[in-house]
Amino acid sequence: MSVLSRKDAVVVFLAFACAYFFSALIRAITATLSPTLTAEFALSASDLGLLAGGYFFGFSIVQLPLGTWLDRFGPRKVILYFLSVAVVGTLAFALAESFLGLLVARVLTGIGVGACLMAPLTGYRRWFEPGAQLRANSWMLMTGSLGMVASTLPVQWLMPLLGWRPLFIGLALLVLLSMVMIRWKVPTWGDPPAEKTQSSAMTSYAEVWRDPFFRKMSLIGFVNYGGLIAIQTLWATPWMIRVAGYSPLEAATGLFWINASMLITFWTWGMIMPTLTKKGWLAPGLITRGLPISFVVLLVLLLAGPALGEWTWVCLAAYCMCTSFVALAQPAVGMAFPSGLAGRALSAYNLVIFSGVFAVQWGIGLLTDGFKGQGLADAQALRAAFAVYMLMSMGAYLHFLRAKSHHQG
Repeated sequence: MSVLSRKDAVVVFLAFACAYFFSALIRAITATLSPTLTAEFALSASDLGLLAGGYFFGFSIVQLPLGTWLDRFGPRKVILYFLSVAVVGTLAFALAESFLGLLVARVLTGIGVGACLMAPLTGYRRWFEPGAQLRANSWMLMTGSLGMVASTLPVQWLMPLLGWRPLFIGLALLVLLSMVMIRWKVPTWGDPPAEKTQSSAMTSYAEVWRDPFFRKMSLIGFVNYGGLIAIQTLWATPWMIRVAGYSPLEAATGLFWINASMLITFWTWGMIMPTLTKKGWLAPGLITRGLPISFVVLLVLLLAGPALGEWTWVCLAAYCMCTSFVALAQPAVGMAFPSGLAGRALSAYNLVIFSGVFAVQWGIGLLTDGFKGQGLADAQALRAAFAVYMLMSMGAYLHFLRAKSHHQG
């Protein structure tokens, strides 16, 4: 299919964005519900990390076959099948009576929403102009941030009225509605692009993994980008409660503003990236200059700890915003490969990112419990776990600086 007209491109974007909004809401809702689930199911820090990470585990295990299916069958058909699984997982979570039931449901949900970003990005690679691809990628992430905003105070307000189980039943119905929109508005895939047949040497994941640019971007995707999502969707709330002394409502309010700040951040990236690209500011250079700011902010958060008080959410928001430079790597990876291979390249990189989310979410929980076992108080143990994560993030950045690439991004 040729490049879509502006009107058709907007309609397709909105159809995909609706599904991604609900997937992000479902992904992030565990942060708001963490006090409730911890109390109801007697969860430890490692249990909570595993529960949140289970979503990303399910998400990660489907990324490699997903890329092949997207290139072969197209975004529309693939995402509809996947979202059917998401509906089942969301309903299973609403009905779960044990930690194991919750975990299995979260894994199923993660599998089901695994195509909600990769499907549109694969379609945009063929249907949109290059500048529009960069903007659409950032605005899809903005839509995800909007979903995360909806997972905070709105969920906190609805909890006393409905309870968390009816909320998940309602989310399952909304996902079904988004499927109807995609079925109605998103075009079919059509014939494979000519460049796919001209690039027979690049028809396997082996070529993607061996690509120098892909490998250069991989470790910061795993540690830094994965850590950003892990903190935003889970550990920001326990930090505000355990370290800063927030109440659950105050933590939900803080998380609301953190996610709102990320919404504005990704909207801004979408506005400025086409212009920056025309002026020669490419993803690797922007990451090189911008990502170190996040380490400074995280160090302030660690050293100040409870002394930040009501300003804790501001520091967490600043950390997330400064780390958002790594989000530029994802569209850069997709554009570094032919459009016939874009689904596999994007899905492979998404596998890297969300494997990192799972590792960091569970890892911080395990480290927190481990430090508590060594005699540290709850708040001190969480600070120590974050300190380990900061050192890993700095190491990943140094690897990024040293790695060579024949691509410009």
